Amino acid sequence: MKKSTLYIMVILGLFVAGSCHSKPTQEGDFKVSDVHNPQTANGLSKKDAEKMPVITFENTTYDFGDVIQGERLTYSFKFKNTGKSNLIIYSSEATCGCTTSTPPKAPIRPGESGEITVTFDSKSQKGKVTKRILVAANTYPTENILTITANVSVPK
Repeated sequence: MKKSTLYIMVILGLFVAGSCHSKPTQEGDFKVSDVHNPQTANGLSKKDAEKMPVITFENTTYDFGDVIQGERLTYSFKFKNTGKSNLIIYSSEATCGCTTSTPPKAPIRPGESGEITVTFDSKSQKGKVTKRILVAANTYPTENILTITANVSVPK
């Protein structure tokens, strides 16, 4: 029993090791070198830092204005990769469950644009509301903050 388990583990290990060396097969795939460790970004040389991707947003805040409680509102934050390597957005997380965001899944090449779509559900909100979306990417600094606001009134 123990020998058969060992053989299976060895075969699986060889299979996994062999698959790790495959080349990207599709447009939009990225290489390991595209990902920069945010924990070591401070230690980058000036030359290496200049090669990193840079996320440049058209704006980082948006005001929905006056809305009626219960409305679902959507806005897309547009950005461009103004850096010199592929931009990879790891996550975009809102400060509460009433707000969701959808970042692009594929890497954004230098000079290309993308957007992060944010949806705000005002169902359980009231008054002046401010929500933040934390965007984590392979940039320096690693995190960017997007902000939406709304003035939610209760229907009569």
